[in-house]
Amino acid sequence: MKSSILTRPFYFLWTTQTAANAADVLYIMALTVLVLNQTESLISAAFMPLMRSGAQMLSGLIAPLLMNRFKLAALLLLSQTGQFLLFVGLAVYLQLTGKDASFVLVFALVFVMSFLDGWTVPARNALVPRLVAHEQGLLKANSLISVSDQVVQFAGWGLSGVIVALLGPSHTLLLTAVIYGLAAAFTLGVKEPVEAQSEPQQTDVMPDGSAAAAPSSRWHTLTEGWKMIWQMPRLRLLTFMDIIDMLGGSVWVGAFTLAFVQVALGQGEEWWGFINAAYFAGTVGGGLLVLAIARAIGGNLLAAMLIGMAGYGVLTAVYALNTQPFIALILVLLMGPFAELSVINRRTLIQRSVDKGMLPKVLSAQASLLNLVFCISLLVMAALAEWLGIVNLYLFASVLTLLALGVGLIGRRAFHTEAASGVSID
Repeated sequence: MKSSILTRPFYFLWTTQTAANAADVLYIMALTVLVLNQTESLISAAFMPLMRSGAQMLSGLIAPLLMNRFKLAALLLLSQTGQFLLFVGLAVYLQLTGKDASFVLVFALVFVMSFLDGWTVPARNALVPRLVAHEQGLLKANSLISVSDQVVQFAGWGLSGVIVALLGPSHTLLLTAVIYGLAAAFTLGVKEPVEAQSEPQQTDVMPDGSAAAAPSSRWHTLTEGWKMIWQMPRLRLLTFMDIIDMLGGSVWVGAFTLAFVQVALGQGEEWWGFINAAYFAGTVGGGLLVLAIARAIGGNLLAAMLIGMAGYGVLTAVYALNTQPFIALILVLLMGPFAELSVINRRTLIQRSVDKGMLPKVLSAQASLLNLVFCISLLVMAALAEWLGIVNLYLFASVLTLLALGVGLIGRRAFHTEAASGVSID
């Protein structure tokens, strides 16, 4: 990757988000262990991730107001610094109070931190196109971010367990505070280009590409991204595909994979770990693959996305019907590249479909919607697992992915306008 394609501010953005993601994994693990040890309540421990998702969803709803007022880089710095200060307070409080800590206060601090975190991903994804010097570098940038995200997930959960076991939850939280501080410091290097800063923030790019002046009311600002998703066929299609794909993707949450390993493969918890490791290794490899073939993909983003969805859907169906553990490992390893091919190209398509000034609001609306869908999908899939059985649940997930593929194939005409403007996407 040439520095002329991926700028120095992009690398600062990449570094700060990688550090923040690593800190997130550490603190979730440490707090979960702490809450579980002191309350001996699975409900209390399970409440934390649900509360985090809820806070992030609410944050995404009001994020457009902030994005309309502040530069994205400043907003990212505010979020990271706020999380760092709150986390220092949380870590010190737990150190001083020990077993006498009020978990109402702990959960309140986690809620506020999650609320601040709710606009970091939309802000990050909206910043990426502004920090890439050339259009051809956008796919590479998204691939690089995806690889680091998956590496943190792949290595983070295993290493965090070891760190918590060695240091204990309280000292792990102090280490996490240091990492959050580093993330906030690296954010200082994220500078938007002058042309991006001078773009008008209250413009609305209509489906025909024309710009219109937008009213400055708060309600308009809050709903601008939602309206654009609905009005633009490309965005509506991509968001709908995201929703369907997320419904199916929720079957890879730990409880479902464990049930599949025990019921369908007839293995114990150790194979649950093997399956998870193989899946994340596949996604890391997939991100690297997309990074390597970015030039070959070129502008054929839609075709690459659909190929990824097709491969992922078919492999999920084969995985559901398979009963051999070693074959299951190979299948989930192969799923990763197809999943990343789909996700990275879909993200790039969204970024290229919206004016840079409107992109933060669109991504905030999508983030809120997908957070809600994810929470609902966990409940729906849990009910379906009880009703259909775990094997049929995975078959159902593959059908959902193939349904999203069908929606994409049927809706390809929505991308013709972009192709006509000189960008080949199919």
